[in-house]
Amino acid sequence: MRRIILAVGFLFLFNVSVHADVRLPSIIGSNMVLQQKLANPIWGWADAGEEVTVSTNGQTKSTKTGTDGKWSVVLDPQEVGGPFTLTIKGKNELTLENVMVGEVWLASGQSNMQWNVQNSTNSRNDIQQADFPNIRLITVPAVSKTTPQENFNGKWEPCTPKSVPNFSAVAFFFGRKLHQDLKIPVGLIHCSWGGSSCETWINPDVVAKIPEFAKMMERRVAAEKKQPAGGDNHTVGYLYNGMIRPVLGYGIRGVVWYQGEHNAGRAYQYRTLFPTLIQNWRDEWKQGDFPFYWVQLANFMATKNNPDNSAWAELREAQSKTRSLQNTGEAVIIDIGEAKDIHPRNKQDVGYRLAILALKQDYGKDIPHESPRYKSATFENGKATLKFDFAYDGLYSRGALPTGFAIAGEDKIFHWAVAEIIDKDTVVVSSPQVANPVAVRYGWADNPVVTLYNSAKLPLCPFRTDDWSGITVNNQ
Repeated sequence: MRRIILAVGFLFLFNVSVHADVRLPSIIGSNMVLQQKLANPIWGWADAGEEVTVSTNGQTKSTKTGTDGKWSVVLDPQEVGGPFTLTIKGKNELTLENVMVGEVWLASGQSNMQWNVQNSTNSRNDIQQADFPNIRLITVPAVSKTTPQENFNGKWEPCTPKSVPNFSAVAFFFGRKLHQDLKIPVGLIHCSWGGSSCETWINPDVVAKIPEFAKMMERRVAAEKKQPAGGDNHTVGYLYNGMIRPVLGYGIRGVVWYQGEHNAGRAYQYRTLFPTLIQNWRDEWKQGDFPFYWVQLANFMATKNNPDNSAWAELREAQSKTRSLQNTGEAVIIDIGEAKDIHPRNKQDVGYRLAILALKQDYGKDIPHESPRYKSATFENGKATLKFDFAYDGLYSRGALPTGFAIAGEDKIFHWAVAEIIDKDTVVVSSPQVANPVAVRYGWADNPVVTLYNSAKLPLCPFRTDDWSGITVNNQ
């Protein structure tokens, strides 16, 4: 009996001592990067009513935990610098070492964002040269939950040839370009899961309020009955709960996103779904309309001999339409996909094209940053004259004449068009099979053969001038 009493007493003391300790989420730790010029939240847990003090870089903030044992403070904005020490004092004291202040970006999406450095094209040199002590990396493990989570198992690490091979390739190449050009610390939070749908990354309470998404919520109810705790990577809110909630509110500059393959069959729905995700994250992060840049789907699958409809083309169009949201941008990679692999190995160019968007729009670098984009069309004398934005010093074709254009009349039947560049931002297209054209499409296929670029060597973004109903219009 005495042994039982002693054991119970020991367990009681152990539990009290553990609970009394000030604790931090994994997103806040040694080697982290705090976002410069931003009021950065720092939070954690301790005993109810416990006083907690956070000190770093000449400032001190104090608070008391609530009845739920949670506490938070907000650090004053800081300039680029470090390394600093950050201490958290309660009944115990935690010391975080090697903390930097710089730029922080969240990288999320599905498998092409999850794809790691070592499996990318010619990665050996990239890995060997990845000695960047002021680039910091952290990965949120793939966790699917029906209820919101507060933490995850992970830690910040400096970028080294040892830590980088299994990290997101797109995120690394994006962050490397920023770090090399800006000469400041960069923190990269990797949070993706292969095969995931867009809706699984959104707060289910938000999705439930949109009538268009009713069938998604019905699928969620059915999924919860089968697996009450969660487990899959496509049900509404599951990855939001398991992977986004634990980092929600951490100070960031913005988000880079690579996802859409799983939603291609519901491309028209993506026109609403994707902007909903962006607005949801911005609302809940409470850091304003931060930059949100994404990768348009690459070319993939077999090349077709004749112009045809394409779910992937419709998904790319939905992505491009999302540019109407403030502070957004799209990296076009219609030229670097692989017909037989949904995972293009060239992640270096993907990261680069995302990075130049940020360097221009967020950091004020005077550089070409956009793929050329359709601006206007006029139809006259059996020809279509097309104007484009972001031609910079002029359009050019990788080949004798531009390919990838199709043209149609009122019958809505498309034929391949002959195209000619007649000015730095102007292309004329026609076909002997279409006497009176009314619509033009470019790159409108799963895996189009396209050759048109601007002077910055960025490919023309696929587009269409018509608004005829597509093959995914009714899919939910």
